[in-house]
Order: sequence, then structure tokens, then C-alpha cells
Amino acid sequence: MNSFFTNIIFIITLFIIGSYLLLGIFSALRLRKYLRKNSFVNYNSLVSTPLSPRVSVIAPAYNESQTIIDNVRTLLSLYYNNFEVIIVNDGSTDDTFKKIKDAYKLVKVNYYFDYRIPCERIRGVYRSEDPSFNRLTVIDKKNGGKADSLNAGVNISRSPLVVSIDADSIIEPGSLLKLIKPFLEIKDRKVIGTGGVIRIVNSCDVEKGFIRSIHIPEKILPRLQVLEYTRAFLLGRMAWSHLDGLMLISGAMGMFDRETLVAAGGYSLDTVGEDMELVLRMRRYMAEKEIDYEVTYIPDPLCWTEVPSDIKSLKRQRTRWTRGLVESLAKHKKIFLRRKYGRLGLLGYPYWLFFEWMAPLIAFGGMAYTLILAILGMLNWPFFLLLFLFIYSFAVSLSTWSVLFEEITFHKYERRRDVIRLIMVAFFEPFFYPVHATFAVIGNIQYLLGKQGWGGGADRRGFEMENNRRKKFNNNNQV
Repeated sequence: MNSFFTNIIFIITLFIIGSYLLLGIFSALRLRKYLRKNSFVNYNSLVSTPLSPRVSVIAPAYNESQTIIDNVRTLLSLYYNNFEVIIVNDGSTDDTFKKIKDAYKLVKVNYYFDYRIPCERIRGVYRSEDPSFNRLTVIDKKNGGKADSLNAGVNISRSPLVVSIDADSIIEPGSLLKLIKPFLEIKDRKVIGTGGVIRIVNSCDVEKGFIRSIHIPEKILPRLQVLEYTRAFLLGRMAWSHLDGLMLISGAMGMFDRETLVAAGGYSLDTVGEDMELVLRMRRYMAEKEIDYEVTYIPDPLCWTEVPSDIKSLKRQRTRWTRGLVESLAKHKKIFLRRKYGRLGLLGYPYWLFFEWMAPLIAFGGMAYTLILAILGMLNWPFFLLLFLFIYSFAVSLSTWSVLFEEITFHKYERRRDVIRLIMVAFFEPFFYPVHATFAVIGNIQYLLGKQGWGGGADRRGFEMENNRRKKFNNNNQV
């Protein structure tokens, strides 16, 4: 029996490592093609032409008082000529709405709209009296959650394309130009969604909603997440875009065809993984209508977000992600291995089912089984150490390659010591995997128990507070 489980674990390990290697190869091919093609693009032509499609940028805001003014300022400064910003105040209990109203001289206006997709009651639509803020629309509505707020923004929008973002994120000025490019380039099939790279803003110097200088996080948890995000976006999603199996556009920033989004029913109100569930539902809708379509991915860094810096907040986030994953997979189990849904059904869905959902559970079971064998004195130590060294070396190599891959292409961390510190973290990160596996198990248990809602959010400091803390930390170290 011991030998049987040992062989099973070894085979699963080889299978997982092989899949990661293949994804890395596909990602490198796709990224090489993108960079070569992108070198001939003149983004300024998209700004100057009056034919650029109109875009609505929708940002839900719930109790974002600390950062809301800076974030709205950043959104209004996006480098594009035909867009509007829709801020959705989702029944905030702090002074978020009052701050926006006072800062931008908002007044309530008569605004006709239809509840084409479900959302809580909209109490009012506000526009600025100042003509310089004519791009800004603010919705005040009853609390309903992020997905509900995005649906409200889509109902208000009049644009053919909508961008969903987190109000507490920092968007790079040229993001819209890059996100919209696939909608203009691809003519033989309909593009229904594009997503891009999400980066971590913790410990960066942020002033009035703009990043002045980029640094790796000082705390170990955010630094570990830098490696995780780099792998997930540059290697994972880049490859799945190439394979036409992309199932997720990050809720932090994504662009969608509005009519397809509405026809598919909008964001789901009964899941905490609304970003993945929406992409799956839109793809199902297009496949069942037999319409050629594409969901694509832009490897340029487009959005910067604050991540949990303490273990309690990280646990809430990761258990919520797991619940969202299980809910989305369960809702759309019809896709599994169905040729009708193309590579999504034959490759994308099975991968997420076996590697994103089942793998952490199997890993947790394997770690528990190994611990029991060690306690009982039945562990095959030579085999265990050999397997551990093999997996550890591969994990470190994959993370190191991801960091170097990013530096070769986009080079966001300009200081050499930041890159070296990231690579050093790669040697420590594999020892943190049992924590992630534990969070995955807890998330599955919460799903089975029927837990609903987000379960609380991360304790966000706000960018200015983080800057002040960072400067104080640096000054103390210099004394």
C-alpha cells in the first residue's frame, strides 16, 4: 500500500511539472510574437483618431474613503480620447460618497436607464457642475456587492465597451490603449474580453494616485505574492490565451464587449468568483450561439493593486478565491470535455479542474500522509528526500525564470537589488506552499458548508499611509 501511494504521488508530480513546462513554452512563444508585433504599434494614432470606440470605465466603491479621490483622479487621467468614468458607490457606510461629491461638485441629474441586468436599486445618478469633469458619472445605490455594482454600471453605460476595475487599484495611463487593441485588430471573429497583467503596489511610492517609483514589497507576504502574480500572469494566462483556453480575466481590470456581457446575463450575484464565472458564461453563450469569438490577454503591466500583508487577510482572500473557483466550475460543469466548447472544454476547463482545484487538495493529503508515515517510522526517506529536492529545484527554477522573464521583457523593477531580492525569495517560497494548500482545503470546506459572501476584506492602509510608513521605516534604518 505504501509503495502504491508513493508511485501515485510520483506520477502526479511528473504530470504537474510537465504541464508547467509546456505552459512556459507556450507563454514564451506567445510573448515573443506579441512583443515583435507590438514594436510596430503607434498608440498615439488611437488617441488622435475620432473613430476610437467609446469605453466606459466602471469602478465599484465600498468604504474606499482613504483612496477614492486619488483613484478617481487617476482614472480621469487615462490616456484615451473617448471614454467615461463611472464610479458606483455601493451603499458605503463611511464618507466615500461625500468625499467624491464635494471634491467634484456633483449634482443629481435626470438619467434614463433600464435594468437590463439585475442590480440593487439605484438611488441617483450624479454629474459634475464643473465642465472639466464631464467624463465623470457617479452612481449612488443600495449595497449589493461588487458584482451588483458592476451590473449597475453596465446598465448606466452607453458605450460598446466596458472596463471593470477595482476602485482601490492604480491604472497605468496607457492601459485603455493596450486593452482595446485586440478589439480593433481581430476582424475574423468577435473579441468579447481582454485582460492584462496585475502588479503589486505594496511599498511603491504613490503620490496622488500615481506611482512615482516602483519597489518590491518590504514585507515577506506581499513579496511572496509578487512571485506568484508574475508566474500566474506571464506564464499561466499568457499560455492559455495562446491555447484559447483562458477562463479568467482578473476582476482588478478587464475590458468586455457590453452587448455580449448583457446578453449573457451580466455578473452573477450568487458567487464570490464573479470574474471567472462571467468569462465562463460569456464563452458558453458565444459557443452555444455558434458565434466565432476570442478572449485574449495583454502581457503589458496595466494595473497595480494592494495585496494582503498579514496572514489573516491572506487567508480570507484565498479561501474566497477557492470558493469562487469551485462555484464557477460547478455552475459550468457542462463544459467539461465537450467538443462543442472547443479548447475551453477540452483543455482549459479540465486544467482548472485538476490543477487549480484538485491539485492543492491532493498536495494537502500527500503532506498529511507523509507526516503520518514519518511519525510511524514507515517513511522511505531516500525516496522522500529525492522527490523533495526534485520538486523544490523545479519550483525555484520556475520562479527564477518568471522573474528573469519579466525583467527581459518589461523591466518594471529597475533596481538590480530588487531583482536579486526577488530571486532570493524564490528559494523560500516553496516552504510556504503548505499554507496555500491549507487555505484551499478551508475554502472547499466553506463551500460545502454553504458559506456566502466575501468574509471580510483585506485591511488596506491606503497608499499615502503606506508611503508615510515606508519613509519612517527607511529613516529609522538610516539612524
